[in-house]
Amino acid sequence: MKKILITGAKGRIGQILTGGLGSSYLITSADLPGFDARRYEDVLTFSENKDAIIHLAWDTKTENYQHERIDPRNFIMFENVYKAALETNVPRVIMASSVHADDFRGSHEKLLTSDRIPSPTCPYGAHKVFMEALGKYYSTKELEVVCVRFGLTGYGFDVDTFGVDGRVLWFSNKDCSDLIKTILETKEIPNNFLVMYGVSNNETRVHSWENPFGWEPKDDASKE
Repeated sequence: MKKILITGAKGRIGQILTGGLGSSYLITSADLPGFDARRYEDVLTFSENKDAIIHLAWDTKTENYQHERIDPRNFIMFENVYKAALETNVPRVIMASSVHADDFRGSHEKLLTSDRIPSPTCPYGAHKVFMEALGKYYSTKELEVVCVRFGLTGYGFDVDTFGVDGRVLWFSNKDCSDLIKTILETKEIPNNFLVMYGVSNNETRVHSWENPFGWEPKDDASKE
């Protein structure tokens, strides 16, 4: 059974994954106060003998899509994950990026793909783009890196709370777990690097979930 480290395991996505993947993997849940991704030694220790790292840790109180600033401590966390994965020979990392890495607002003639030159919606989105770019660098060192641009995930309420964006960006708990499991189980990541969107099969979606794994989401916000 594969051994997986999940940072930020107490967060919304972390709880979805620990619940959705727990029966298939040996999961190490890492979060404050017993684990701090800003401390390299913590990340290094927790990464030992793991088959993959899912990095979700992010201080959203100091930096999120509504803020006009970035928190450098979030950079420290994702840099630590990349470095520790290399040092401990973890072959694959999955990084939590965001749909805010590229502007999805307004009308679009075709679905947005992850290979576009990104135009972040906010400083938070730009920081996620940098995280992806750093992952591309580390992929040249034989580390497999998958950056998932998550949509609205882990909310247990009517998606209409977010207005139009809710039905555009919704990513169901089941689709989320299925995607991550697919990434964990795939034999190899082409060219060691991938950026892709994590959204459900929403009728009003604007994002393409194109991927080399054959994964397709099943849920639709319009049917909730």
